[in-house]
Amino acid sequence: MRDLPAAVCAAGWQATVLTPSYGMFHKLPGAKHVANIAVDFRGESQSVDLFDVPGSAGAPRNLVFEHALFSPHGSGQIYCSDEPARPFATDASKFAFFCAAAAVWIRDLQQPPAVVHLHDWHAATYCALREFADGFESLREIRTVFTIHNLSYQGPRPISDDESSLESWFPKLRFRHSAIRDPHLPQCFNPLATAIRLADRLSTVSPTYAREICLPSDPARGFVGGEGLEHELTAARDEGRLVGILNGCNYPKHVGRKPGWRRILDIAGEQVDNWLAADPSSRASRLARERLDAFPSRRPRHVLTSIGRVVPQKVSLMLEPTEPGETALEALLNQLGKQGVLIMLGNGDPNMEDRLVAVAERVNNLLFLCGYSEMLSEPLYRVGDLFLMPSTFEPCGISQMLAMRAAQPCVVHGVGGLRDTVEDGRTGFVFDGASTPMQAQAFVAAVDRALILKEGEQDRWQTLCIRAASRRFDWATTAKQTIGNLYES
Repeated sequence: MRDLPAAVCAAGWQATVLTPSYGMFHKLPGAKHVANIAVDFRGESQSVDLFDVPGSAGAPRNLVFEHALFSPHGSGQIYCSDEPARPFATDASKFAFFCAAAAVWIRDLQQPPAVVHLHDWHAATYCALREFADGFESLREIRTVFTIHNLSYQGPRPISDDESSLESWFPKLRFRHSAIRDPHLPQCFNPLATAIRLADRLSTVSPTYAREICLPSDPARGFVGGEGLEHELTAARDEGRLVGILNGCNYPKHVGRKPGWRRILDIAGEQVDNWLAADPSSRASRLARERLDAFPSRRPRHVLTSIGRVVPQKVSLMLEPTEPGETALEALLNQLGKQGVLIMLGNGDPNMEDRLVAVAERVNNLLFLCGYSEMLSEPLYRVGDLFLMPSTFEPCGISQMLAMRAAQPCVVHGVGGLRDTVEDGRTGFVFDGASTPMQAQAFVAAVDRALILKEGEQDRWQTLCIRAASRRFDWATTAKQTIGNLYES
């Protein structure tokens, strides 16, 4: 949402980005109030303020919608957690309201856009309003494009009988049940399924992921595919509406010096101290502080890194047993021994965080930095020898591109965008397997294969690093394909 609109503008189009304010974006320096719009929601007319906000990319126009419903749990909180019995309840209401506000603003423009480009389930309710709501008939004349970034998050809610339900949000909406229902929960509205059925064009963020999601998921062999929507996606593919377009990456012209080991430890220590100041009882941060104090001042022979959200998609293969009492993560750490360390940065699922902390308590060459840190991520990309990204599935992935950009080869699972960006033996190391246990074993073996090459064949290793750094996944190509396949075709 930052880079593609800028690339589309560079290709000669005009782009406007719409987003909720979340109680914060309208307060940014330079924000200007430009309009107030009336939006029907939950049977009442809501007054929504619209602000024009300067962006980092320059060319695209950025408009944010401000209303108390966009920050129900406080300013700046984009996602809200609900009780397990009511998944997505708060967020679904928030994003349904956003879709209604966006629809009103687009409808009332004197000059309508050529294309409305929606992203993921958060914007998908727009398709239901466009198709079925009174007063929005003109939106059907505007080409509507929908991009799936992660099919595993679909935002389903009840159709009725709940405060957070389709009929509660839009009591006058006369919808066709077959167009909006969840394929496995007929009493539920599925925003993602609705957009897949109703959008004029669909895309995913890599060609391989576009093929994978047309197949049913198969947990027995560790395959994540259509997640229950494969029939809708296969129909879209056969109709010529579905295409996979790889996301891009930015490549700065000037790159500073590679940070030294001591500098990395200092930056990590500063970040961990900040986390401890905010939460002195954090088990993860206290252990990280102890591990940093115990690390040698000289750089280990091998520095492995991993940066990303701590969620099952990203780390479950690491925690998969490879033999009794030992996870894949522990197996590779034991292989490293005193010759190397693994630095992991990220947070997310509390259960997965606890399991990583438990591994770090057992194995002293793992530094788990449990949190989000921009000041630490860039130096880690540049200091590492080998980047680990064993995702169970990966629609596109950006971490592997950032690591490759910094000449750090990656060990990746051969799925989705990882298969489309990393070439085994040329720019990195790709593993696969017919089941989850086999994938975990193959992951450990791939790390071992990489370190053997690094240790024993320096010339081949340096060539591989140079190839990784030379690969380009530029946004100009992504924009050209987006315009050609989605906007103009």
